[in-house]
Amino acid sequence: SFGDLAMFGSFAAVYICFGRLLQGDSDITAALLSLAAAMICAGALGQASARFIFAPLIKGSSLSFMIAALGFSIAIEEVMRLTTDARDVWVPPLFTRQAITLVSQPYPVKVTLSTLLAMSLSAVSLLALGLLLKRTQFGRKWQACAQNEVLARLCGVNTPRVIELTFVLGAALAAVSGWTSAISYGGTNFFVGVMLGFKAMFAAVIGGFGSVRGAVVGAACLAVLEVVWSANFGTAYRDAGVFGIIICVLLLKPEGLGGDATHRESEI
Repeated sequence: SFGDLAMFGSFAAVYICFGRLLQGDSDITAALLSLAAAMICAGALGQASARFIFAPLIKGSSLSFMIAALGFSIAIEEVMRLTTDARDVWVPPLFTRQAITLVSQPYPVKVTLSTLLAMSLSAVSLLALGLLLKRTQFGRKWQACAQNEVLARLCGVNTPRVIELTFVLGAALAAVSGWTSAISYGGTNFFVGVMLGFKAMFAAVIGGFGSVRGAVVGAACLAVLEVVWSANFGTAYRDAGVFGIIICVLLLKPEGLGGDATHRESEI
């Protein structure tokens, strides 16, 4: 469902950004306000979904949880399709006239400020997430619940609260990717979350489940594969080719490149 949460956040980003630009705000002000709006809206939707949809299914089977996630995704897509009449929603691209030349010869490489802003935001988000999980009380509780939810509850951890906050945090981070897509490309639509969700899932699978570092490595590998494929074979069959390579990797190493064969204590 994270792809559709990102899509939901991208709509909030486009609407707020367009409104602030009409009010005469600068590009950086509109970008930051739209980012905050995207994270708040997606975080609120993530909290609602955790409380009313997924929390009752936590102790159920994984199949029921997966079906609920698929239904939730379809519901978000249909709501946004109906409210937008299935049209793309556009916003003037930010920082288009400002670019920095990284390499001049022999192959000029220029990077726009919007790209640098997106890269910086991604780095800050990853650093903040790592510090949150390693250095805070919530991070320790989160790791305890991930390792053994029953034992964490017996030790006094409010596991339903930790799970709910995890949904809020995940949805807010998903909105960051939705904001990046909307601001970088100047628009969004109700279907954009499908591919974002698939790529996020494959990045996590490649890197190995249960590791934030593995997810980062998986995302980098996926990005390199896309660029290499596009440079050599074009973009027509890029997604099909990249996903085919990923499937081959998983057939050879099912636990992912950065994963191992260990299990949580609750699975042993």
